[in-house]
Amino acid sequence: MLISLLFFSTLFLAYFNGANDNFKGVATLYGSGTCNYKTAITIATFATFAGSISAIFLAQGLISSFSGKNLVPQDVAGATDFLMAVSFGAACTVLLATRLGFPISTTHSLVGGLFGAGLMAVGWDVNFNQLGTAFFIPLLVSPFIAFALGATAYWIFTKTRHKMGITKETCVCIGEQKQLVPLSNLSNINTNINDSISPKLTVADASDCVDIYTDKVYGVKLQKLLDIAHTISAAAVSFARGLNDTPKIAGLLVAAQALDIRLGMIAIASAMAIGGLLNARRVAETISHKITKINHSQGFSANLVTSFLVIIASKFGVPVSTTHVSVGSIFGIGMISGNANAKVINSIILSWLITLPVAMFFSAFMYYLIS
Repeated sequence: MLISLLFFSTLFLAYFNGANDNFKGVATLYGSGTCNYKTAITIATFATFAGSISAIFLAQGLISSFSGKNLVPQDVAGATDFLMAVSFGAACTVLLATRLGFPISTTHSLVGGLFGAGLMAVGWDVNFNQLGTAFFIPLLVSPFIAFALGATAYWIFTKTRHKMGITKETCVCIGEQKQLVPLSNLSNINTNINDSISPKLTVADASDCVDIYTDKVYGVKLQKLLDIAHTISAAAVSFARGLNDTPKIAGLLVAAQALDIRLGMIAIASAMAIGGLLNARRVAETISHKITKINHSQGFSANLVTSFLVIIASKFGVPVSTTHVSVGSIFGIGMISGNANAKVINSIILSWLITLPVAMFFSAFMYYLIS
């Protein structure tokens, strides 16, 4: 009976992991206007699922890290009630954050769940050294590294663009259908956009302005090349997220020997995909539009940093948070561009700080009820 409950609570965690995390990889696509929400979440779903399946072969080290091994005694780490309390605590925390629209870390929630259930199970015999070196240090350091690399990458791209003489222009929409026209070309607009109507210009909010690159490279529009590269980099981030998060959740099932590792990862990948498709909208709006205004080159820079750090961490079994890395890189770019929304960023950081104690409370309470 408890094995079945553990399986469903783990899928419950995977579902809300998808709802809170799936869109983070493609947030820059949506935020920069490169594509609409539906297209972005579709890209995220397929790329994340591919990363989840690849985790079976590439990210085995994370399974052991999140099974409770070396954190509590082995007989406790493999106990179904302990693992169920961990998954329940992490799932409730991610569910609460998703409903409020905060992009938090499932990794952080799992660590809080392990700590809370561990304290209830063995008291102060929890291996605090393992908790610090294997979990806290990577989780604390990774967003700062992402912040620095994101800011640096965008600064380098900007300086390179200026040296190469590549220009960008602010555009407006003309006609009944969306047609981007550089402001410098307004005087040359063909007034016969539609023979039956006269063209009209409407003053919009500053948030509706779009910057595009109008130069060509070897006869190909630079903006088109950038959009393709941006989309590929966003898919890479989503792939990296699936690669990084799936084995962490699967570790709960493997520790209890509840399911074959391959079947477990496929079930978790499916639940993550469904959660993202059905419940990602609120977090999507926060990370895409509220942290900072994102243009195409900024989004590409942020995605390069995020995918690089998360894939490397997954390969070596380092439990970093995709959320912390992604938001950290976007925040770093926002600081360089001067468009960072300090109020929203402070709210997100506050949600990160309370993630651990909230997950600890939920998991400890569940362990108390079922043990």
